Amino acid sequence: MNLPSEETRAILALCLLASFADGEKHEREREEIKRVAQNFSHDDMVHLSTLYQDVLMQRVTLPDVVSRLQSTEAKRLAYEMAVCVCDADGTLSHAEQNFLTKARVALGLDAGAAAAFVQQAQFIAAEPVSGGLVAGAGIGAAASSRVAADVTELDNAILKAAVVNGALELLPETLSTMAIIPLQMKLVWRIGKAYGFELDSGHVKDFLATVGVGLTSQYLEQAGRKLLGGLLGKIGGGMLRGVGQQAVSTGMSFATTYALGQVAKRYYAGGRTLSTQMLKDTYASTLQEAQGLRTRYMPDIQAKAKTLDASSVLSMVRGA
Repeated sequence: MNLPSEETRAILALCLLASFADGEKHEREREEIKRVAQNFSHDDMVHLSTLYQDVLMQRVTLPDVVSRLQSTEAKRLAYEMAVCVCDADGTLSHAEQNFLTKARVALGLDAGAAAAFVQQAQFIAAEPVSGGLVAGAGIGAAASSRVAADVTELDNAILKAAVVNGALELLPETLSTMAIIPLQMKLVWRIGKAYGFELDSGHVKDFLATVGVGLTSQYLEQAGRKLLGGLLGKIGGGMLRGVGQQAVSTGMSFATTYALGQVAKRYYAGGRTLSTQMLKDTYASTLQEAQGLRTRYMPDIQAKAKTLDASSVLSMVRGA
């Protein structure tokens, strides 16, 4: 679905409005959102960095945005992306609920269909991180003879997760994009569990934030690239069957997932003794390494994308 530049800009403006709807974003998340906007500043079509400033200074309002969305497809897509932005951190505050209700009414969308999409998004965002199988649980001093084998297993799990998330980056559905973050969180949980640490979603979110991965900002970046590449929307019955659309993908979901997994493995294997700065530095260097692996694994990512549909994505989030 290729949208006119004015509608594309309006959709991204609504996403930015949604990202600040609760007014309680942590300063580091605000900085990450700003960074994402600056990364898109080279795009002459949307000028996202300018949009960011307009939203921050309240020069853009919900009625302004809605008035620029003409097509039914654009209105639906704008609402879906706004829902995912609000749900990206796993919670939907009262202020965010109010914002989404106002957006849905202003866009003239069907209340039942909108509620169904919100329910799906909340299911994905709120799914416990502990779902799924655990490999090598309980690694400790008494199990040192098993460490090598378990590390190999975890390395395989990290690579598999990175390929899956890279494939989700190639799918057109908004909920496929949203599933990337929960799957990253499940990977970190699995690694922590393998080294004997009982983690909940709060611990995992803190780990992601410490290394510099924002939840809302990551969704904005992933979905923004899809939107600008014309990939978001119902293409081929909701499935990506060809490989031509890979040009819109930067492979960042593969790289961030791989880097998160490797840094989590080092962190929990070392008993969580790395300092905040060391975690950030290790993640940055590992991310650079992971970006160098993208070309090598792109055929695997493309092949995986052809096997995925909405039901399989939901199964993965459930940990099945």
